[in-house]
Amino acid sequence: MTITERSDIRTIETLLLQHEVEQFYYEEAALLDAHQYDHWVDLFTEDTHYFMPIRRTMSRRQLDKEFTKPGEMAFFDDTKEILRGRARKFNSGTAWAEDPPSRTRHLITNVQIKQIEEDELEVSSNFLLYRTRLKSEVDQWVGRRQDRLRQTDGGLRIARRYIFLDQTVLLSRNLSNFF
Repeated sequence: MTITERSDIRTIETLLLQHEVEQFYYEEAALLDAHQYDHWVDLFTEDTHYFMPIRRTMSRRQLDKEFTKPGEMAFFDDTKEILRGRARKFNSGTAWAEDPPSRTRHLITNVQIKQIEEDELEVSSNFLLYRTRLKSEVDQWVGRRQDRLRQTDGGLRIARRYIFLDQTVLLSRNLSNFF
């Protein structure tokens, strides 16, 4: 096998992996937009960490302190069990902020993959979450996600998700949605 042939094989494998990860994210977004929260939670590993830090406006010299760290204040700092509990509550009809349910659209772009271990990938993506509720409530969140995806017998699973919002001030009345 020539160097060019080996390079072509690596390129095809890279393209196939990119396609697999993007399709995983599109299916995940479809589950969320269809309010299939139990199935969405199944996409996470048992040891997952779902974290959305608070963003603060900082000077250039202090940009390393722009986002809170794990263990500090955060919008979300969840385990799979907490995600499961939130999903159950949304499905129960007792979550006042989701009755009637929001209409959402999750858009995922700029998916970049870095293999860190044989069965784990570090994946960065940008997102736009659009939500409308009742007659006039409209919210939008924009940011990036830093995920660790793990290959399991059941396919790709989310072992860690860190959500970094572009906004420093959230104008929505609640955060009763998943990113």
